[in-house]
Amino acid sequence: MRKVILIIALVLVSNTFFAQSVFDKFDNQDDITTVIVNKKMFTMLSKVDAKDKQSQQYINLIKKLDNLKVFVTSNTKKGSEMKSVAEKYQKSAGLEELMRVSDKGKNVKISVKSGATDSQVKELLMFIEGSGKEESVLMSLTGNFDIDELSALTEKMNLPGGEELIKAGKGKK
Repeated sequence: MRKVILIIALVLVSNTFFAQSVFDKFDNQDDITTVIVNKKMFTMLSKVDAKDKQSQQYINLIKKLDNLKVFVTSNTKKGSEMKSVAEKYQKSAGLEELMRVSDKGKNVKISVKSGATDSQVKELLMFIEGSGKEESVLMSLTGNFDIDELSALTEKMNLPGGEELIKAGKGKK
């Protein structure tokens, strides 16, 4: 009877761990700034009245998003850990590399899981590797959106790595 209870407990605990995102380990850590926006918040934001075309583009994109997670750190050790987790996740989740940029010690990798069309994205993962005083940034965005629409999001939310996302949108066409 103890074995059965132990097995059931292990199954329930392991399901709880697997249900969480692989990036949740970076939440609430010292030296890591975290921004997490869930579907409920995107739903609430999408109800705002748009006054102009750019705001309407922003609202249209928000309706298509499920989850946004951004982790930023200046700590070299934690930045290396974020890089390692991002690389492992890219492989295990079947993400394809969309773009890679190395410039003046700054390395940027953007990977996606494509949707129905070439420009449609189900998941976007971006990692910016900081060096020296530069910050490392890990961003995960899920939903069902067009990569060209990301410029509106990065501009309105002032997301780290926004310039790289705009370039990636132009390169995906």
